[in-house]
Amino acid sequence: MKVVYYSFSGNVRRFINKIELADVMEITQNNCAEKIDVPFILVTGTIGFGEVPQPVQSFLDVNHDLLRGVAASGNRNWGQNFAKAGRSISEKYQVPLLMKFEVQGTQSDISEFKDKVGQLNEDYGREEIQSY
Repeated sequence: MKVVYYSFSGNVRRFINKIELADVMEITQNNCAEKIDVPFILVTGTIGFGEVPQPVQSFLDVNHDLLRGVAASGNRNWGQNFAKAGRSISEKYQVPLLMKFEVQGTQSDISEFKDKVGQLNEDYGREEIQSY
C-alpha cells in the first residue's frame, strides 16, 4: 500500500526514510491538490496547537476516499495536543489511527509502523475478514 507523508520540519521524512518502503509519496505545496488512484496510508506531523497542516488537508480534500489509515508525529511537550492531527484525521475520515510517535520515531516505532502497514496490506482487498 502506498504511504503518503507530509514533513514540515523534516522529522516525518527521516521516519519514512528509515522505513525503506518502495511506494511512498511526499506531499508538497506543488502536488497537494494532485489526485492519486491507489489506497494509501497517511503519515503527517502536527502544527500549531494540534492542527492538520494545510497541504495535508488540501491533499485529503481530493483523496480522502482512498485513505486507509493515518499515523502522526508530534512532540510530547504539547500534552493533549501531541500528534493531534492524526486523531483529527482519523475521526473526520473514519479511518484507524495506526500510531502516534514522537519527533522522528524510535526503532520500536519503525517496527510497529511496518507491522501495521503489513496488516493493512494483508487485509486490503479481502472480500471477507476471517474470524477466529
